[in-house]
Amino acid sequence: MKIVFMGTPSFAKDSLEAVYNAGNEILAVVTNPDKPKGRGMKMVCSPVKEYALEKNLKIYQPIKVRNNDEFLNEIKKLNPDVICVVAYGKILPKEILEIPKKGCVNVHGSILPKYRGAAPIQWAVINGESKTGITTMYMDEGMDTGDMILQKEVEIGEHETTGELWDRLSKIGGELLVETLDKIEKNVAPRIPQTGDFSMAPMLTKEISKIDWNNKSIKEIYNLIRGLNPIMGAYSTLNGKKLKFWKAEVIDINNIEGIENIDKIDINNKENGQIILSNSKKGLFIKGKDGIISILEIQGENSKKMSILDFLRGNQLKENEIFE
Repeated sequence: MKIVFMGTPSFAKDSLEAVYNAGNEILAVVTNPDKPKGRGMKMVCSPVKEYALEKNLKIYQPIKVRNNDEFLNEIKKLNPDVICVVAYGKILPKEILEIPKKGCVNVHGSILPKYRGAAPIQWAVINGESKTGITTMYMDEGMDTGDMILQKEVEIGEHETTGELWDRLSKIGGELLVETLDKIEKNVAPRIPQTGDFSMAPMLTKEISKIDWNNKSIKEIYNLIRGLNPIMGAYSTLNGKKLKFWKAEVIDINNIEGIENIDKIDINNKENGQIILSNSKKGLFIKGKDGIISILEIQGENSKKMSILDFLRGNQLKENEIFE
């Protein structure tokens, strides 16, 4: 089929590659404009654009797609059978949704109707879900409300990070999109209306990345750490300095006998967020309201990520100090 593909990050690049390798005719690729990145603020293109350049595909990078007659007319001229949209980053207006003869198809990183919105993979991990998956659907004007086509469910590993789940789902998304396009071409693709309760997965904000030691359980803190890895990192402050936590491990507060030095501490007399053990051989252990968390990977201000043992060899975090 003749395809216009719209997407931006690596998650979308895997779908573009799958569609290309399946032999579909890709008329054009639409992705977000290049943006400055790094200390030198060098202009960097999206993973989708990188792949499109490699395959000599036609590329569009409109700043906006709504009220953009020039872009609208370009897509109309292409006359695609299907527009595939995967993590593009912009909401498509009705005028674009109506262009393709066989509809606009979206690859979404959840089992709809759960986790509609911009960050379904991240929120599934943050909320401690045990399962998620991929849904392909026909797009309408709502936020991920269109009729579903295919779904594939996967289990989320107990210690899996957003980055690890993202990589797994991006491959599955590409495979499911190819299968979806095949069914659409053969006119056998189902249309399954979304029914029942739904949940939202809004864009992540910096505010949610601050650890709340007093009100969140140790499991919730742990899920926040893995849910924000590698996007922004969960953080806490100590003596006015921000420390990001990238990897951690939950320690059962009722089963600390095997942890040397901690098993002699009266945990109940410690405050939430208080360091109960810190040394370069054992690691960093912090008390939560219902357990202990062991930090495995950390990042100081204006520094790089490193293992906690490497960090503690060059930075002193004193026992009994309290994270805010």
